[in-house]
Amino acid sequence: MTTMADIDRMISRVALGDRSAFSELYDATSAKLFGVALRVLNNTASAEDVLQETYMKIWRYADRYASNGLSPMTWLITIARNTAIDRLRATKQADDIADVEDRMAASGPTPEQSAIAGSEAARIIGCLDQLPDDRRAAVRGAYLEGDSYADLAAKFDVPLNTMRTWLRRSLIALRECMTQ
Repeated sequence: MTTMADIDRMISRVALGDRSAFSELYDATSAKLFGVALRVLNNTASAEDVLQETYMKIWRYADRYASNGLSPMTWLITIARNTAIDRLRATKQADDIADVEDRMAASGPTPEQSAIAGSEAARIIGCLDQLPDDRRAAVRGAYLEGDSYADLAAKFDVPLNTMRTWLRRSLIALRECMTQ
């Protein structure tokens, strides 16, 4: 039986480029992550593609994982869920992402996780407030309201590539702010 501590160690080893740890991590978690993708997409072939993309992201970004005493499965499930939602948006399989929420796993946070999340939310809001008004509104639209880049470009009357640049630079600024 693989424990959360085992998964935590596997992710740490994957961050160092350990291929055998990556294989072990896949064996231990792929069924769960496939289930998450399948619930979001409701299509086996798409869920399989998303699973592959999810593990590519895990391999690439394992060095960004920070345990903080939280479940490593939360991090993995978040990657799978976000990748599936991105696929759903890209293929326009659903008119409204909100329709999918009832099929997603929802495990409530513990009181400690809620306190940590509240503290992090306050930091994020503080960092968002440092962005210019239009950039802040664009980030909120893209990442909190689910607006597409094209919709945001039209809303702010800027070219699509300009909107992409705004969002990319804003995320870089947010990341720098959050590391302080």
